[in-house]
Order: sequence, then structure tokens, then C-alpha cells
Amino acid sequence: MKEQDMANQSGKVGVLFGGRSSEREVSLMSGSGVLQALQGKGVDAHAFDPAKRSLAELAAEKFDRVFIALHGRYGEDGTLQGALEQLGIPYTGSGVMASAIAMDKIMSKRIWLSQGLPTPRFLVLDAQGASAEELRQVPDQLGLPLMLKAPHEGSTIGISKVAGYSDMADGFANCAKYDDVVLAEEFIAGRELTVPVLGAGRSARALPIVEIRAPEGNYDYQNKYFNDDTQYLCPAPLDPELTAKIQALAVRAYNALNCSGWARVDFMLRAPDLEPFLLEINTSPGMTGHSLVPMSARAAGLSYEDLCVEILKSASLDLHPTPAWTPEN
Repeated sequence: MKEQDMANQSGKVGVLFGGRSSEREVSLMSGSGVLQALQGKGVDAHAFDPAKRSLAELAAEKFDRVFIALHGRYGEDGTLQGALEQLGIPYTGSGVMASAIAMDKIMSKRIWLSQGLPTPRFLVLDAQGASAEELRQVPDQLGLPLMLKAPHEGSTIGISKVAGYSDMADGFANCAKYDDVVLAEEFIAGRELTVPVLGAGRSARALPIVEIRAPEGNYDYQNKYFNDDTQYLCPAPLDPELTAKIQALAVRAYNALNCSGWARVDFMLRAPDLEPFLLEINTSPGMTGHSLVPMSARAAGLSYEDLCVEILKSASLDLHPTPAWTPEN
């Protein structure tokens, strides 16, 4: 399709990135890449940073659709999606409720468990009111090591690995800075995997699995975005039957939360029995040079630019559905 025809089909597009969450720096990188890719495909795309411009200005821009490249609170958690519903601007990614639930690791796990999907055992701790005795009992119930997480953060922000009883207080304090509650989660020793999913409902499809091998097994913020020592294997070296099982589980987890458009589902593959466990789902994943969704898409024969266009094509309204843009082939 000619670039001018594509621009006419998509209309005026806003790429929303930056924002005011703790993941602003990553979002700036993601959004810059998406903006350049769409413009390179002939799309009339414009940058919009909600941290610097108001919703009134967003409405005044009269965008025909927006590509959400925001990460974390105020962009990935349903709040912005609700505002876009009110403004009647179709947007990429999941709708209001799915975005809010997926952003909450605790609610995601509760729904997955209700659907019989595997996720590590967990406890929920009051970030302000948990006593020293409560913290001491957590390792007795979940074992050691264990993970502590701020349930509404992403990009490995607000996460602590607890190796012993003496680590609980400091790990808890680190996570409690970011949230009202802290998720204490059973540690699954094994291989770290992630599976991007595109589409919705019965049309949802899993892309190739990525295996992440970080230095000393520590896939933290630095190793995720700025360290070239982290290894990514895509497609992950798994036998075909296990690959199919994990991809099917990713789609089930995605549909259980009623996600749409695109997302990335994170797993741990337990050693030595190779049982997969769901960790979380990201409904506005990173699109940086180190990001995993573009890496997986490339393994499936889909370039970064074409991936951005496919995601943009899925832009819609959740509460008042409108036909998605479908360019001629």
C-alpha cells in the first residue's frame, strides 16, 4: 500500500508517550521509536506528552486515533483509557477494565487462579500496617528465597528478592515506597520467558517466545534497558510441544483478563519439571531498542515498523466500539 494511502486511511494520529509515571524514561524511548516508525510508513503521526499537555489540548488536537506508548500509572492502568473513551478517540491496547486489572498484579493473579491458570503462591501485605511479626512469618509460608513486589509498578521498579529472614524488612520498605500494598510471591527458580500476544478474543495469537538470560539472573531496570550483557534467545530453545503449551497459556491468560490489541505475558519456567507459571501481563509493553515485543515480532517476520502499523490498525474504543482501520493490502 502506498504511504500516502496509508496516511489517508489512518488520519491524524497522536503518539502518547512520556507521562508522569516512574517509567517515564522508558516511555520516552518507546514513543520516540513508534513515532519515527509510523512517520516512516507515511502516517500523519504527532508526539503528545500527557505530562506536559492537558486533556483539553488532547481533545483540541482532533486526533482520529492514538497510539499509547505510555508505561505504568496514568497511561497503562485504565485512567487514560477512560479519558479517551469520554473524548471518543480510538486508542491502541486494552480497554478500561482490562488495563486496570492487568496493571494490578494481585487482581491478575486472582483472576488467573479462578480460571485454573498457574501462578506462584502469594500473600498481600499492608504497606503501612504490616508488623515485624507478619513480615517474619512470610518466609515460613512462601519459603525462601521469595519475591516482594509493588503490584502496580512495572519495568522491575519496586521489586526485591528476599534471600533470608534478615532481608525482609529492607525489601519490604523498598516496595512499600511505591504502593499501598506489597505482593509477597513464591520464588520460582528456572528460566525467564515472555510471550507477546496480538489481537483479541478468538483471533488473539501468540508470537515467538523470548527467553531472557540476565547477568547473575538479575533482570533489573539497568539490565533490562541499558545493559548489553543480558542475552535474549528468540525463539526460545524449547521443544515444540512445550512451546505450544506456553503460547497457548499466554493467550488464555490474555483472554482471561479480556485484553485486546497487544500485550506481553511474562512467565517463569520452573526447573527441573519445566512447568510454566504466570507472573504478570503488560498491556503497553516497551518498544525500545532492548524491548522484547519487537524482538519477538522480528522472529515472526514482522519488522518494527510493520508491528507499529499493525498495533495502530487495532485502535478502537472499548465502551463504544468503532470499526478498526483496515488498510487495503
